[in-house]
Amino acid sequence: MEDLTANHMMRHLSSALDRGEDIGHYGRLVYAIVARHFLDEDTLVNQLAKDRDFGETEARALVQQVQEREYSPPSRAKIMEYQGKQDFPIIPDTTDPDEGNVYRDLEFPQTVYDHISEYHEQKASD
Repeated sequence: MEDLTANHMMRHLSSALDRGEDIGHYGRLVYAIVARHFLDEDTLVNQLAKDRDFGETEARALVQQVQEREYSPPSRAKIMEYQGKQDFPIIPDTTDPDEGNVYRDLEFPQTVYDHISEYHEQKASD
């Protein structure tokens, strides 16, 4: 958890969950996509289930979906897009251009960077 909360946005989301707040559909999605690289599955499910509007069964289903689809951590722009679709502020300070950039503060497994590179190479060749 300590590694995950090195990122201000992820610390913000973790704290909101610890308080039992509803971080919204996209907040939970972003949290699951990023946190799965730092927390074991049960810990991640337990964290998500702290959301007052989201139970353990729903949390486990979301974690399974994220793992099966191997979503890459979203860019700041994508998180901003998600944030516009819900009330809870995923990015606490939208005026800071570094806020929400999970690649700046967190070190992901090499497979994440490889997956992103493959995606961009494929896009370039299309």
